[in-house]
Amino acid sequence: MAISITGGDILGEGLERRDLAVADGLIAAFDTAPRAGALRLDATGLLVLPGLVDCHGDAFERHVMPRPRVAFDIDLALKDADRALLANGITTAFHGVTWSWEPGLRGAQNARALAESIDKLQPELGADTRFHLRHETFNLDAEPQILDWLAQGRIGVLAFNDHTEGTLKTRHRPDKIGKMVERTGLSTEAFMALVETVYARKSEVEGSIARLAAAARAAGVTMFSHDDMTPDMRAWYRSLGVTVAEFPIDEATARAAEAHGEAIVFGLDYYYPALALAPFLLARRGAASFAEAWALVSRAPAQALRLDDRGVIAPGKRADLVLVEEGPHPRIVATIAAGRLVHLADQRLLG
Repeated sequence: MAISITGGDILGEGLERRDLAVADGLIAAFDTAPRAGALRLDATGLLVLPGLVDCHGDAFERHVMPRPRVAFDIDLALKDADRALLANGITTAFHGVTWSWEPGLRGAQNARALAESIDKLQPELGADTRFHLRHETFNLDAEPQILDWLAQGRIGVLAFNDHTEGTLKTRHRPDKIGKMVERTGLSTEAFMALVETVYARKSEVEGSIARLAAAARAAGVTMFSHDDMTPDMRAWYRSLGVTVAEFPIDEATARAAEAHGEAIVFGLDYYYPALALAPFLLARRGAASFAEAWALVSRAPAQALRLDDRGVIAPGKRADLVLVEEGPHPRIVATIAAGRLVHLADQRLLG
């Protein structure tokens, strides 16, 4: 599909009024005559921005289980999430699904079902959708399956998580563990007994992490470490080739990651509209220029995930574009993913 976008303010180093041609899934050129038969979009009064890259999509779990013990088919959840992503300008999505030692939402069945559904449904989805496996490090029995998935290229991001230690520390606080218990379908007593059994294998965890990290490096898969608690913890993960610090627990740990030029992930991931809104808020508050702020949700995550073909608007790059109407709450008017118009909220763009 060829698309001609005219009259919009295109984001590069800053915002500039230019026309843009899209062809064969890529950004073709600026300020050229439209191809014969091209779909024409009048972007007058709109911003033309790089598509958003969601590298840590916890929000997907709510499409599967909107509330405890109410679960939907994975295929349906994936299609529903895709529509929500595109309506919010997200053109690349790494669905973060936790595979834990727990039964229920974060159990093996859901993790395997999602991996299979992404492979099967990818041709139908508008967003480039990938699997962000949030591996609970005490889930030692999952290691053989994860090694196979890494070798098969089925994992887009491998994140190392540990919520087991925290669960033990808060076991006497129903307000903290209540939601965990509900999503497993177990009684509180059975759940805590399971935690104790899992924790008894603590001595095996470090070796498992090292083996998985080695396999991920060999497969070229980007790795995240979740909730790094100290600079030393971040340094250990760094030694294993884990290049992204995801939600470091304090400023010292975040600064240690920054000092080594590592990407740092903080959360907008629980609510899809927040990803597009945040750059506007940062710019309005003077925390960054708009171009710098938008890069935090487009170019920066693309680079962290080694997706060098996207995140910026330049000839030869993947045509992932978002047309946005400014306002107190910016409105996503159209989304183009890999050169296809996949979301249109205003027919007036078609002239």
